[in-house]
Amino acid sequence: MKKIILLCIFVINIFAFDSTIQIVKNLEKFPRLVVADAGGQGVSEKTKRKLLKLLIGDLKVSAHFNVDDSYVKMDYTSNEGTANLGKSGVELIVKCKIEKHPSGKLMANSKLVNAKNGDVLYEKFYSISKSNRYPFLAHNVAIDVNDYFGAPSISWMKNYVIFARYTKSGASEILVADYTLTFKKIIVSGGLNIFPKWANEKQDSFYYTSYSGFQPTLYLVNIFSGQKTKIASSKGMIVCSDVSSDGSKLLITMAPNDQPDIYLYNTRNGSKKRLTNYSGIDVSGSFVDNDQNIVFISERLGYPNVFQKSINGGNVEQMIYHGKNNSSCSSHGKYIVYSSREGRNSFGKNTFNLYLISTQTDFIRKLTTSGKNMFPRFANDGETVIFIKYIGKKSALGVLRLNANKSFLFPLNAGKIQSIDW
Repeated sequence: MKKIILLCIFVINIFAFDSTIQIVKNLEKFPRLVVADAGGQGVSEKTKRKLLKLLIGDLKVSAHFNVDDSYVKMDYTSNEGTANLGKSGVELIVKCKIEKHPSGKLMANSKLVNAKNGDVLYEKFYSISKSNRYPFLAHNVAIDVNDYFGAPSISWMKNYVIFARYTKSGASEILVADYTLTFKKIIVSGGLNIFPKWANEKQDSFYYTSYSGFQPTLYLVNIFSGQKTKIASSKGMIVCSDVSSDGSKLLITMAPNDQPDIYLYNTRNGSKKRLTNYSGIDVSGSFVDNDQNIVFISERLGYPNVFQKSINGGNVEQMIYHGKNNSSCSSHGKYIVYSSREGRNSFGKNTFNLYLISTQTDFIRKLTTSGKNMFPRFANDGETVIFIKYIGKKSALGVLRLNANKSFLFPLNAGKIQSIDW
């Protein structure tokens, strides 16, 4: 009974101090918004429709607007049709004119219009050098609309997602994509390449594990120069599971003696410090509490669970007292999101749901309710989580908006996602 009361208090507190809800109140509870096709030259109707559909989706994912799904065409410069939309209850109009420059650049002119009086609230111009990256035009327009109202930032939308995709037995490739998986580009192929991890916030470099050589090997790759640097090799396995905020330290899982443990790797001098020393399995370390502590997955209880310890030594502390298979987790500041199995038995069909906890309290919050939801990853805003949802033999990238209590799925059409980061 005490736990139930604590859970109720936690949920109440989450929403009482929810900045997103406060912004919605300031905006008179979800202003109704329409995205309008305002023409443009040199771009096919199909491309324009795709871009505008993405923009509508972005504004929905922001969870700060009541977005209309209807397809609307309007002139970019005149106010024709604005009054009728205003009378129907629309408050905001995002006009977009999409054009292709002779140089090949894709350009978007966008203005935000008050549907009640026709006033232009602001106007901005966007361009992108490669037209296949058009999703980022939509993301940037959505970010600016959101920022105009002072709502909690959704700038994470312009970040690249990096993920490994199984292509066939024993083979996988690494791709970068936008968060909707509409834009995708292969950056590593050939052999078994898994567990990519961004090396910094600039997203110009990443770590990944290759199983193509004699031993599993961890590499650092610069996306722009293509330079590949070997970091380390290890028998059995080697995976970079987290990078410190300044990029100077890595948490690496290695199994030099056939038993995986977590090591702290210094990127400046190449030194390694063993953080766990257990006869069983310790994997998937993640920094918490300003990089002074780590959380990790261990089978110390006879099943996978989440534990914590300081990078300076000391005792190991159990973090999760719920579930019997808590096999993946991610952290941001003092918060941990983890996946927990909720099936009836070890051999039957299982459901894996995501939960949120704090390292400083006993509160717990359930984030998903059904299906197989795995490998969560926090965005840098701490309010958004991506994860992998497995649907039969297929997979999708899921997006959780914690403050809005909403989730969205973006399926991968070919292959199956092995791991993700952003």
